[in-house]
Amino acid sequence: MAAAARKVAVVGVALSDCGRVDDATPYALHAQAARRALADSGLDRSVVDGLASAGLGILAPVEVAEYLGLRPTWVDSTAVGGSTWEVMAAHAAEAIAAGHANAVLLVYGSTARADLKAKRRTANLSFGARGPLQFEVPYGHTLISKYAMAARRHMHQYGTTLEQLAEVAVQARANAARNPDAMYRTPITVDEVLSGPTIADPFTKLHCCIRSDGGGAVLLAAEEYVPDTARTPVWILGSGTAVSHTAMSEWEDFTVSPAAVSGRIAFERAGVTPADIDLAEIYDAFTYMTLVTLEDLGFCAKGEGGAFVEKGRLTIDGDLPVNTDGGGLSACHPGMRGLFLLIEAVRQLRGEAGDRQVRKSGGRLPRLAVASGTGGWFCSSGTVILERG
Repeated sequence: MAAAARKVAVVGVALSDCGRVDDATPYALHAQAARRALADSGLDRSVVDGLASAGLGILAPVEVAEYLGLRPTWVDSTAVGGSTWEVMAAHAAEAIAAGHANAVLLVYGSTARADLKAKRRTANLSFGARGPLQFEVPYGHTLISKYAMAARRHMHQYGTTLEQLAEVAVQARANAARNPDAMYRTPITVDEVLSGPTIADPFTKLHCCIRSDGGGAVLLAAEEYVPDTARTPVWILGSGTAVSHTAMSEWEDFTVSPAAVSGRIAFERAGVTPADIDLAEIYDAFTYMTLVTLEDLGFCAKGEGGAFVEKGRLTIDGDLPVNTDGGGLSACHPGMRGLFLLIEAVRQLRGEAGDRQVRKSGGRLPRLAVASGTGGWFCSSGTVILERG
């Protein structure tokens, strides 16, 4: 008979320097975040036998492992856009549970803002020169226009308004105002969102994520390591992954994201429901992403996301705090932001979020959180359910 699967906990999390970082390389941010996460865990680096990293180097995570001085026996370089880190967390948890690894480090770093400022060309963002997307590229589909098209479809089909989409940005900024590490903290209004310069109809500038530098790291470990750690463990209860499309012509319904699949799987495996969740960290490169992901995860019915996000529901003191650090719309967005969702969820569950700490009725700390990342233009999704130990 097979041995029982080991439980898996997040035992360490950390950010590198974030926001405006002009004097560091992406590798340096990887190393800084990794050192801080290990220090946060209280474990020695010798226990780390797994590494997951993407977005840097030709042989990621081999180059990152070498830079960090690690020789892992389990690696993952899955690259599916912003949901990469939730997908990697799922892979790592499965490997640890099965005994294929003991402690896996997820690590990321990017100088996207500094590179743009210095006019350094580090990546080709002209997706689709070859492969299926070549048939859409001549028509001018940019990444943001794909999201804008989807948002317009939701507005047409369900009556979602520009004001409701703007509420997502306003409430993200309200959360960021309580986060000293957020890049933008000055409160904004719905009118300010609506009156900004149009980037891709219906999105104005404040409907879109910011561009920052930064990195982060998350350390997952088997249950037998938990007694030696320095912090309250945060257990991974369940996870789910899903992919949808690359070509927009292959997306069956612009109002349904792959989170509808990854979320259902994650909740089923965790044995909890959306009604049990105390807070949600959701990928928000654009306001529409937050709204439709809330629907697809089951926090409200399809088409009701617009009404759901009104009246401050997503703020730290709201009914369902969402993106409590300010999200990609206000806090930080150096590229593949999914790792930051896990870090913020863990800090909230451990009660270490300072002025932005979520408190439920009676002042209790949150017990359950969901982190759900989206990659590409709703091409992929990873959802992870977390529980405070």
